[in-house]
Amino acid sequence: MNPIVIKGQKFFDSVTQEQFFIKGVAYQPRSDGREQELMDPLADVTACTRDAALMKQLGANVVRVYEVDPRNNHDACMKVFADNGLYLLLDVPTPNKSINRKSPLYDVEMYNSYKATVAAFAKYPHLLAFVAGNEVTNDKTNTPASPFVRAIIRDMKTFLAKNGGRAIPVGYASNDDQFIRDDIKDYFVCGDEDSQADFFGVNLYEWCGGSSFERSGYSERTKEFEGYGKPVFLSEYGCNLVRPREFSEVQAVYSDQMTSVWSGGVVYEWSQENNEYGLVKIRNAVAEPLDDFKNLKKVLTSAKPKGVKMDKYQPVAKTTKCPVTSEHWKASDKLPPTPNENACVCMMENLSCMASEAVHQSTTNSTIGGQLDMMCGLTSCDDIAADGANGFYGKYSGCTPEQKLSWLYNEYAKVQSSQTRACDFNGYAGVVTPKRSDLATCAALEPNFSGPSLMTDNQSYQFTGDSSLTKPSALLLASAALFWTVFA
Repeated sequence: MNPIVIKGQKFFDSVTQEQFFIKGVAYQPRSDGREQELMDPLADVTACTRDAALMKQLGANVVRVYEVDPRNNHDACMKVFADNGLYLLLDVPTPNKSINRKSPLYDVEMYNSYKATVAAFAKYPHLLAFVAGNEVTNDKTNTPASPFVRAIIRDMKTFLAKNGGRAIPVGYASNDDQFIRDDIKDYFVCGDEDSQADFFGVNLYEWCGGSSFERSGYSERTKEFEGYGKPVFLSEYGCNLVRPREFSEVQAVYSDQMTSVWSGGVVYEWSQENNEYGLVKIRNAVAEPLDDFKNLKKVLTSAKPKGVKMDKYQPVAKTTKCPVTSEHWKASDKLPPTPNENACVCMMENLSCMASEAVHQSTTNSTIGGQLDMMCGLTSCDDIAADGANGFYGKYSGCTPEQKLSWLYNEYAKVQSSQTRACDFNGYAGVVTPKRSDLATCAALEPNFSGPSLMTDNQSYQFTGDSSLTKPSALLLASAALFWTVFA
């Protein structure tokens, strides 16, 4: 399968130069319906083999996956998807390593986790794109979270470039909120090109039952994205208020009404879960196609979008101004810095008072959170603060919560008359001997963009018969080493 590239507002096959339209399905089975047990669907070759063949029958060419574990080997599943003509659209964050929209931060643990995922999947030619965030800012109350997602986009693009990877698109998937839809679509493609989203996805559920292009609002959304300058597609669609779903919107999505602006879409979702959006019911390891599957198959296999050849397409250069601060939009165009593990380690090795084993052994975040709240009432938290509304980020704002807590303990203790007595906090802190004495230089250290080489020869890259790859054994080992460094 040929890598997909971007030119202007469209996707293209890099070899045939044919325009590429996404006919996708969201794929995140939750352990036979047990909602709380998220799994890595790309590590189960039996399930992949079962599902990929059905997806091919459905007429799909893309699967969107929301969570993977980069410690797993994904070669077998990726081979199965390639054999069935399916590209992968992969979300990089996971539920426990993602931006909290209510209290956003972007730290070294998250950064290293994202690098591990990118390193594990960048080698596959049929990796369509990475998604750096899904509905992180979802209404007017949490727009200051958006700068943190753009920082992830910037860092993942930089990581790919610095380690020899091909220019895999990195973008964002948004919901459709009436108060911020214009601001957020502009925000992700304004300013510094290096931090702009390479594409913009919209999770759109406004076409329900027997609606229409006009009544659903699809016509207005299409007008809003005319001349957007970057590819835009439906990163999720498929309202289920009327069931079984007839998917009458599919005809519009791949018709001339929309294909000049949109690059297709991803139907939500593959397996039947408690939210009842499934196309198939998985029971006893068998996938049973539901009426939704049969209805979607009829319209998706018959959809024949008309595209343009890449060499015939001449996009118009587009410059978008960042949205101004308003009642509904409060996101700074100044982004958080790359989380700097080198600076954080340097800082920790200069401290004489830091968090004790009691903090390390705590099984919940409440201990650290409570201690941080307390310390911010005793000393300044500017050096660890991150404010996406005002664009203010302290020099250690990207450190881990424990590292931030150690910094505050030390800051408080060093100005007290007796550091030994001050450095206790009911056993959560303790006096240590500093390993170095160059604290003033720590914040100026360069962040770590290192990782395994991501170079691949896409022309000769082949899967062998035993579902392993011919070239990436060293990459796999390096990726595993990187991930274990993060989570050990």
